[in-house]
This record gives sequence, C-alpha cells and structure tokens, in this order.
Amino acid sequence: MSAPAGDHQGPVLTAHRAGLIGCHSCGRVWPQDQEQCNRCGAHLRPPDRRGLQAVWAWWLAGLIAYIPANVFPMMRTQTFAGLAGNSEATILGGVMELIHYGSYDIAIIVFVASIIVPVGKFLAIAWLATVAGRPATVDQAHTRLKVYEVVEFIGRWSMIDVFVVAILSALVQLGFVASIHPGPAAVSFALSVAFTMLSAQSFDARLIWRGLPLRSSRA
Repeated sequence: MSAPAGDHQGPVLTAHRAGLIGCHSCGRVWPQDQEQCNRCGAHLRPPDRRGLQAVWAWWLAGLIAYIPANVFPMMRTQTFAGLAGNSEATILGGVMELIHYGSYDIAIIVFVASIIVPVGKFLAIAWLATVAGRPATVDQAHTRLKVYEVVEFIGRWSMIDVFVVAILSALVQLGFVASIHPGPAAVSFALSVAFTMLSAQSFDARLIWRGLPLRSSRA
C-alpha cells in the first residue's frame, strides 16, 4: 500500500549511506575501509562521476565509427565472374533489397539490429551518463536502472548484421556464378559495436543510486 499524500517515508538507505562499498565487478558489498573484494579479487573503489569520462570517450568513438558504417557499402556482390557487373549495398540499401525480394522477416531483423538498436544504445548511454549521480526519486532511479539493464541485455545482439554478412559470404561462394564479400562498412560497424559495449561496461551503475534524497515522499 502506498503512503497517504504528504506522508514521508523513512530515509532512503543505500550502501554508501550504510558505510558499505559495492564491488563494481561482482556486486558484493563490503565495509568502506576494505580495499579488495574477497569474492572476485577486484579492487574496491567508490563510485565517482569522473569515471564518466571513459563512458563518453568510448561513446564518441562508437558514434564516429557508426557514421562510415552507414555510408560505405556493407556488402559487395560479384556475379558471373564480373560479366554481369558488380553491386554494392549499404545497410539501408541491403534492407531495401531484402524487401524487394520478399525477405521481409530478414529485412526487419537487419533493420532493427543495424539501425534501431545502435541508435537506441547511443541515446540510452548518453542519457544515463548525463543523469548519473544527479538528484532523483526512488522511482526515477529504478527507471534508470531498467534502462541500463536493457542496454546490457541488447549488447549481445548488436553484431547480428555482421553475422549476416559473414554467413552470406560463407554460403554464396559459388566461384564463377557469384561471390559475396564484406564491405568496408562491416569493419566500421564491428568497431562501433565494440566501442559502445566498452562505453556501457565503463558506466558505473552505482552512480544511479547516488542522487537519491535523504528522505522520499510519495503521493
């Protein structure tokens, strides 16, 4: 049951306010005067907003790499030993070709994995790095945590576009009939995914709870 309007709940107790420090690697909490985690052996350090510099650095590197990933061709196709001509397709161009040939399901997967997911990750990481450590209610902190967990979850699926190109390259090597090769955008896309994953891993989720007030109220 929620408290009546205007009533205040007790203090919002966090590990920091309880005199504890959480391990950034495994999440186990220890007394603040302890320097090493006895569970995983990691060095214990308090959350610090200065660590967001690494988040922004990896984020910017990923954004820079994502631009050529959409401008340069992702896939090059050569047919009939070059007699019928060669074709190149960017990410969006490949999606349009898949739609043209009726492969709507694959087109949706590639579009979501190559456009929607990366752009969403850029926006989510930038938002988390902007609001980390700033004043927030308990509900706002939980919202930030959910966004962070979503970013962590979808990170493992971010390379699906590169996997599609690799699979096509392996399956459609028919010698003089046709051949498919990854384009320069594949390298840029892989680098962009790696940089954004490093950016997300550099984010200290403990900063989400540092902005909670000493007391919270709920209508």
